[in-house]
Amino acid sequence: MPIATSTTTSARLLSLLSLLQVRRDWPGLLLADRLGVSERTVRRDVDRLRELGYLVHAVKGPDGGYRLEAGSQVPPLLFDEDQAVALAVALRIAVGTGAGIEEAAARALATVRQVMPARLRARIDALEVEPAGRGPQVDTDLLMALSTAVRAREELRFDYDAPGRPPSPEQPPRRVQPHHLVVRSGRWYLVGWSPDRQDWRTYRADRMTLRVPNGPRFTPREVPGGDVAAFLSARFRGSETGTWPCRGEVVLHLPLADVAPFAGGDTAEETGPCRTRLVTGSWSWAALAARLARFDAEVEVVGPPALREAFADLAGRAARAAGQRSK
Repeated sequence: MPIATSTTTSARLLSLLSLLQVRRDWPGLLLADRLGVSERTVRRDVDRLRELGYLVHAVKGPDGGYRLEAGSQVPPLLFDEDQAVALAVALRIAVGTGAGIEEAAARALATVRQVMPARLRARIDALEVEPAGRGPQVDTDLLMALSTAVRAREELRFDYDAPGRPPSPEQPPRRVQPHHLVVRSGRWYLVGWSPDRQDWRTYRADRMTLRVPNGPRFTPREVPGGDVAAFLSARFRGSETGTWPCRGEVVLHLPLADVAPFAGGDTAEETGPCRTRLVTGSWSWAALAARLARFDAEVEVVGPPALREAFADLAGRAARAAGQRSK
């Protein structure tokens, strides 16, 4: 895997290969003009690519030209410095995706690193990427099958091991029209349209067991909002808009410096000495009250009334728990 570092023949081959990959047919004269060389040099460079294993076919016609075809084996790969660094970073991240390719990604990373110049190895070694949490392993074949169905627009039939509802042989398989395969926090999710529910559904890939064959083809739809990442985030928050279904405003008797590290994307602003206004949300009013109570400080509820009621309920449960005696 040579890495081009100067305007040498290798660097020119890299440029030629990059050009051949971005469009189907290239006239020889246009390639020569883009590379700043003669057509004769282009012909010699094309021959060098063929010797390396790339299938570059001559295109007949008034202008003549070249076309890069898929080969029967993997030829030596050429990367410029930025591409090599990007590849190494991607391989390091891939180790924590839960896609069942950790060992292969680690071996590939070692191979890429071995052929890098010292300055590039230093850039890669300085980057420490640790997954915040490894999700459950998902079989690579399953991910490939899901991805293939998404691309082919084929309905899937599957059994689903939902919490508290394990699949039963007597139950009919679920059906979904798969639209997107997404990885989030180390877990793989399939986002699709359920013909039975007439609604969008999200399934964890590690809980799916596919049945064969696939169902009929379908016409793709657009997820609400048009952004699958935002849609998935909204579903995890229990809403369709990407915001928490329960949002409230409070004043915490704490300095902003003590609140800001835990505010995330919420609104937090200083309103006075040891007083911080916080606008935040959660799944439910009870969960929001409990979250705010974790600050271990006085809380003034600005609104809405539902948050005050949640604090009252929380206080009642806490009082009953404090009054219990162990038996």
